[in-house]
Amino acid sequence: MSASPLTPLDYIAAGYWQDFLAGRFVAGGMAYEAELHRCTLDESLASLQRVDTLLSQIRRDMVKSGSWDEAALLIDERYRNFMVFLAFYAGRVLAQQWQYTPHWFGEFELRKRYPTLPLLTDDFYQHMAVVYRDDSEVNNQFNTTESLFFALEPIGMRLFGHIDRPFQAVQGGQVASGLYQAVTARVPNAINNSYTLPLDDAQSFDKKLTEVGVTQHSRQDIQTDNIDNSYSHHELQSTPEPVKADTVLAKANLSTASLESPPVQTITAETTSVVSSQAALKEVAVKPTTKFAPTPELFTQLLIELDEIDVAQSAGKTEYEQARKVLDQFEQYIAKQEKPRAQVAFSQQHLAAKQQALARLQDAAHAGNSAAMLRLAMYELLGEGINTDKVAGMEAGVEWVKQAASKNDSRAQRLLSKLYYQGFGVPQDMTNGKYWLEQAAENGHVEAASLVSQWQQAQALISTQKQEQHSLKRYQLLFAVIIVVAILIFIIV
Repeated sequence: MSASPLTPLDYIAAGYWQDFLAGRFVAGGMAYEAELHRCTLDESLASLQRVDTLLSQIRRDMVKSGSWDEAALLIDERYRNFMVFLAFYAGRVLAQQWQYTPHWFGEFELRKRYPTLPLLTDDFYQHMAVVYRDDSEVNNQFNTTESLFFALEPIGMRLFGHIDRPFQAVQGGQVASGLYQAVTARVPNAINNSYTLPLDDAQSFDKKLTEVGVTQHSRQDIQTDNIDNSYSHHELQSTPEPVKADTVLAKANLSTASLESPPVQTITAETTSVVSSQAALKEVAVKPTTKFAPTPELFTQLLIELDEIDVAQSAGKTEYEQARKVLDQFEQYIAKQEKPRAQVAFSQQHLAAKQQALARLQDAAHAGNSAAMLRLAMYELLGEGINTDKVAGMEAGVEWVKQAASKNDSRAQRLLSKLYYQGFGVPQDMTNGKYWLEQAAENGHVEAASLVSQWQQAQALISTQKQEQHSLKRYQLLFAVIIVVAILIFIIV
């Protein structure tokens, strides 16, 4: 493998990286170049979390500005260069974990070397892949697809994936919801699973907690370790299972899923997406002993919306703000670690501080504060709330979301629609999913309004198509009657 000749993409990947490090412009331009520099691309796994955060922000900005149009962006060279650069970078980070030089193949090389791959010629996300390890050194196999990584797929999913946008991985299963999840699922056993906090990190965390009223403790009180958590956070990944719909709508570049549920459509819970991804990776000979995952995107998105979407509150403001300041420090600290949140452990003193913050949050929620209801729901659904029983916590979390949604909080209504569409915490119910999505749109939720608009266009197109087909059948029947009458007249005459 290492003796394979360099491909054109290998030279391009090296050129992109050198230009980026030198601050030179990429030929043709590259969108969000300044933002990428602020992400501190130090080739670490943590840097992929920063990239995922940037991608989520870009998505939100596009939705707000009405420019969330995948087809239009894919013909823009600056955006294509941006996504290709990120793919090159992710491949570089992954190969570094394997202590291997990344080797890139374009569509021509892929078809020649891996003829069994079901590549789609017109799929932008499948036209390049990186080999990030040498299979001959791992399991005495050559030319297998196990070490291939289609790095553009999770980028596309992060930017454009939603309940009705199909993102099927070329290697099978579902596409990861971001680069961090996709890469950490492929890291080798050699990764050291233990992690000792740097002194500065621990002191900084304690200092921030002190600033918001939590007693400072020594850095030895904070440590990370491998925790056997019976509640798998992988179950909460927000990668949507795509909807299968008529190809006629797909050709129109519209949303292809109806809000109804006709027999031709199948929607599977988003909570099964990681299970599907893991099943697709069963053939990999070398599996990580520890499953890595960031905080589920379902909840990172919720926290962002709680900060960005302002909903007037009539009660519980003081308690909510006190709790939020403490819990935000925990979230920021967890986000800095190269570990899933389930593997980040805190001292008993810090956990006590967190429980106090949750108690304040609960007081605010009982007072009617919908933001407090949603934050409390998040922790209950994560298995980190006031309820120690997982089932009780799940039920409580769903109930808090429902209460917040009933108060016309668009953030809660959007979250509740996801829960119903996914069948997570509630029985899967397309009708209720549709109802709460529409409620969120009516109450000003931008992303929900965009999805509803797309689905309405799809429904209009379906209706028009049916009318045309009906009219055609009528004309065909009329024409057949005319022919029969003409033949009878001819025979009689």
